[in-house]
Amino acid sequence: MDSFSLLCTGALLAGGLYWFVCVLGPAEQKGKRATDLSGGSISAEKVQDNYKQYWSFFRRPKEIETAEKVPDFVDTFYNLVTDIYEWGWGQSFHFSPSIPGKSHHEATRLHEEMAVDLIQAGPGDRVLDVGCGVGGPMRAIAAHSRANVVGITINDYQVNRARLHNKKASLDSLCEVVCGNFLNMPFPDNSFDGAYSIEATCHAPKLEQVYAEIFRVLKPGALYVSYEWVTTDKYHADDPEHVEIIQGIERGDALPGLRSHTDIAETARKVGFVVVKEQDLAKPPAQPWWSRLKMGRIAYWRNHIVVTVLAALGIAPKGTVDVHEMLFKTADYLTRGGDSGIFSPMHMILCRKPNDSDDHVQT
Repeated sequence: MDSFSLLCTGALLAGGLYWFVCVLGPAEQKGKRATDLSGGSISAEKVQDNYKQYWSFFRRPKEIETAEKVPDFVDTFYNLVTDIYEWGWGQSFHFSPSIPGKSHHEATRLHEEMAVDLIQAGPGDRVLDVGCGVGGPMRAIAAHSRANVVGITINDYQVNRARLHNKKASLDSLCEVVCGNFLNMPFPDNSFDGAYSIEATCHAPKLEQVYAEIFRVLKPGALYVSYEWVTTDKYHADDPEHVEIIQGIERGDALPGLRSHTDIAETARKVGFVVVKEQDLAKPPAQPWWSRLKMGRIAYWRNHIVVTVLAALGIAPKGTVDVHEMLFKTADYLTRGGDSGIFSPMHMILCRKPNDSDDHVQT
């Protein structure tokens, strides 16, 4: 092959790699690029070891029930996956029902705005985002409602990412991010006008504990809405395929155990909330929330090739390929959970903290 052919071949390969990584790589225009993938707060050389520790932990069911160990492993999980989530999914780490004629980004934003509309928050209100991630929902909610949103996440890397995004979006005057454990929040009693959690409290080893904390920091009369991950009435614990799907979701998403849809309102009432409304937002006429996962199969394979190449070149940390493969497999379990109807990531519950004058009658 002559030098001209070699030059052309090299140019094509370089152009193809640039297109594959830099053009296709970002999840969205302001998202993460493939060449910037990291292990969060974990140093690059320790990513693979931390992945192995994470995986071994979530293969020991009895240890998962040990509440004091769960937050550390949830923190590890988000160190491992945050960059991949931002790169491959976006800044909002949750699902939303598909809406005909709307993009995934638009459907996600509407799903987030509905949360703040339900708690009736507006300008001047102080609202708590329980498990805020890198702040995608926080920014959509602050822009929509003009409320002051305070987010809490256990992961320090996510705090830094959220603050960076808030500043870029010129929403840092409305959005504040705190690093902390939502099982023991660093906020005074009766200090928030409303609260929401979007697919976040599923990481709590005991739902009662996080609901009690949210109840504590809310002002009397304030509303709280949560989108919960649950097994539905179609789930049967004696069906091996159902069990396999649910366990696959738990292992791949750092969950100490998925709860039944029947547990949510009962737990809310137990800590003192009045249940205003409860609805599975995944049920018809809602369009499938898992359609984005199905349509993204080609993108997953493309991204996996990118991650593999970057890891081989030493650009992405060792272990990134393992983490991405875990998430790819988890996406399949989530799709199967949606197709079969045994799993929902958006069981909505709207609660109110009673006023002192209320008779505490539960609805």
